[in-house]
This record gives sequence, structure tokens and C-alpha cells, in this order.
Amino acid sequence: MSLAARMAPLMRPAVAYRLAGWLFLRGLALIYLAAFASMVVQITALAGEQGIYPIAEQLAAAQERYGGAALWHYPSLFWLASGDWALIAVAWGGCALALLLLLGVRERLSLILLYLGYLSLYHAGQVFTSFQWDYLLLETGFLAVFLPGGSRLIVWLLRWVLFKLRFLSGLAKLISGDPQWGGLTALNHYFETQPLPHIGAWYAHQLPDWVLKTGTAGTLFVELIVPFFLFLPRPWRLFAAWVTILWQLLIIATSNHNWLNLLTILLCLLLFDDRAVSRLVPGGLIERIQGAAPIGKHASRPVAIATLVAALVVVPAGIVSATEMIRGRTIPMLSGWNDRVEPFRIANRYHVFPTMDTERIAVQVEVSRDGADWVPLNFRYAPDDPAAVPQVVVPHQPRLDWLLWFVPRGPVFLDWFGRFLEQVLAGSPTLTALLQRPPLEDGTPSQARVRVYRYRFTTPEERDASGNWWVREDLGLSLIH
Repeated sequence: MSLAARMAPLMRPAVAYRLAGWLFLRGLALIYLAAFASMVVQITALAGEQGIYPIAEQLAAAQERYGGAALWHYPSLFWLASGDWALIAVAWGGCALALLLLLGVRERLSLILLYLGYLSLYHAGQVFTSFQWDYLLLETGFLAVFLPGGSRLIVWLLRWVLFKLRFLSGLAKLISGDPQWGGLTALNHYFETQPLPHIGAWYAHQLPDWVLKTGTAGTLFVELIVPFFLFLPRPWRLFAAWVTILWQLLIIATSNHNWLNLLTILLCLLLFDDRAVSRLVPGGLIERIQGAAPIGKHASRPVAIATLVAALVVVPAGIVSATEMIRGRTIPMLSGWNDRVEPFRIANRYHVFPTMDTERIAVQVEVSRDGADWVPLNFRYAPDDPAAVPQVVVPHQPRLDWLLWFVPRGPVFLDWFGRFLEQVLAGSPTLTALLQRPPLEDGTPSQARVRVYRYRFTTPEERDASGNWWVREDLGLSLIH
């Protein structure tokens, strides 16, 4: 049978997104797998009994603050059971469910449980999981529940998520008034000052000034103009998809942003219809997908109704949230609506890198047993050793290393850092496991201090002469704990 004949059942308008939808769910399964696997190795250090924000402490605080409404304000599976074993069980359970979704086993049930599991870990992680990739995964994961056998509306809702992510990120750059974006010099600094640069960032930083300025202008174009193409006729949508995908691949080549860019690329998949997607997949796969649940006119009526209800919640909430971001203040009559849905992270605002640092200020923690001899803590991924090759860690998200980047940026980030230092001095084994090696091989430290450095990338000439990737300047001590 010819490819055209095999594709015929998929080309009818009622099932125009059957192939795209099937591939989207497989891709979402892989991203969920990466997100949960990343949590397996660090959630007990963040929220375990000897972690930075113990889950039992969080549940008690929520109960005290919200009383009978605690479950609504802190929705979590950990109300059923808490402790280190429960944290690990949810993280490993998410990995198992992601594999079931990848295999197409009980798709909707798997999607519901994946959303609930990640929502629980999101709340447990506190400041460590309050990032836009966490919001994006939860918002996408929630809407994906309605995708198998869903109406065409669900495709538009997922496009709405992509539009918000891209356009609001660009808009935030304009609203911030940051001169690096206005002067098209943001990329002159970005590769060097981002939280976790990898080796590709060093090479990108060496590009000519005109290339970096062109890239900055291109970023603004891709975020401010291209998103509107998502709602235009097919040729414009396809253009928007390919341009966005290209930009995400360039970011992956120069940055460690876990699965954020991969999920953005995945959302672009639903800008394609089956006719476009079929050109990119082998015929044998198309035959396998013919039994997948249709997306369109023949959608399940209960799913179509549930999708409509979801749209009536997430779209207005998203519009209110975006409007508040633009206005810089809440809308009194409508903010309560957003407050009700905020704990579930199903209608988020996005603002990726609205301002750009012009220099890299970083901290290094040192510990001592006697106050005389001090040993630096070596983090696995955060740049500290100037000679160490900046690592590629995508799609892993090392939460502790990432948050370390924020410490020099003000007291708002010092609560977790103080807790972290306390657990280091207490010899927490779960926390020590996140470091490259134990702080002291023959005992527990009694003191900790913080040294501040200014970092910059070496030039090619400096790199050839010293072998280092970074040059750092000691700015002195800032804290002794």
C-alpha cells in the first residue's frame, strides 16, 4: 500500500491532528520522564527529613495557615503520606507513569497521575521548583489530560500556552526597560552571566559583536512578532513553528535550561497538522497510530465538555495574569480569580530573562572544622573551578546549583541559603550527596563562610595560555555562619 493510501484515514478533517497529537503525547512522556528522574536524585535533599524545607514542616505550616482549606491552597499527594520514602515514591512513580504514557498505556489516567505527582513535587520543592519550566510543565500537563480523544479546542488551548510563553517573555523585556535589550547588547552578556552556562556558551561568547547584536534583535522578533503567527492560516503557522524551533535549538546549543526548550519545541508540534507531520515520520509509524484517539469532530462528548470547562477557567485567568503583568499591579475585582487557580499552576504568566546581568558575581561556600583550615564546597554543576569544563546537563535541572546563582542578588534568596548552611553543618547526608564530594572526609564541619567572586570567560588567547575557561577575581568574604 502506498504512503498516500496509508495516510488517507489521517487526512480527513475530523482527525487532522491524530498523528500530531500522538507524537505530542510521546514527547510529553519523555519530558515528564526527565523531570521526574531529575527529582529522584535531589527531592529528599530539598524536602526530606534532613532537607532544606522538610515536607512535614510544610504540611504543618499549610494546615496552620489555611485550616480546612489547606488542601486547596497546598494541593499535594503528600497529605496522604509524607517523609523521605513518600517523596522518593512519587518521583519514581512519575518515572514509571511516564514510561506507561510513552507506551500508550491508559493515557488519560497516566496523564492525570503525572500532573498530580509533579504538582506535589512542585509544592514540596518550594523556592527550588518555583521556576517557569515547572509552571510550563504543569500547565501543559494539565491541558494534555484532555488531548486523547479531545476536541479541536484542546489544540488551540495548547497553542495559547505557547503564545503566552513566547509573547509574554518578549513583552517582559520591553516592560523592564532594561538597557541591554533596548541597546541590543543582551547577548554580549547572556552567555557569560546565565545561571549554568555550558561549553557552548564559551564559544558563543567569542562571536563578533555584530552577530551578538543580530541575535538579540532576532530574539525580540521571535518573541514579540512571531507568536502572533500562531493564530494565522497554515503557512504562517508553519513558519512560526520552524523559526521558534530553530531558536530553541540555538538556546540548547548555548545554555543549560533543563527541558524548557525541549517542551517549547514540543508545543510547536501542534502548529503542524497531520499532513505536515507525515512528511517527517516513517510510514510504519503512521500505520501504528491509526488506532489512536481522534482529535476533532468525532471527539468524545464528555472530553469535549470538560475541555470547554477548562478553557473557561484557564483562558480568562491567563488574560488577567498577563494584564496584571503589563499594568504592574493587580486588578482588584479579578485578582481573586487568579488566586484560586494559582496553587494548581494551570494559568501562568511567563517572563524569561526580562533583565540581563552585565557581570557574573558568584559565591563559593567554604567550611572548616577548626576555624583555621577552610575547604571549599564543590558543587557538581555550578561554575567554581576556573579550569573545569562547563558541563552540558540538559535535560537535568540541578536545583541547588541553579539557586546558588541567585544568592548575590539580595536577601529574598537568603532564607533557603541559611537553611542550606545549617544542614551542611549538621552533616545532612542527602544534601551532601548533591555535592561533587563530601565537604570534609574525616568529620562534620563546625563553621561555614561565603566568599564572593567576579567571573568572566577567558578569551581564546587566555584559554590557550592557561587552559582555563574562566578568570575569577576574589571580592572577599560576605558571610560567616
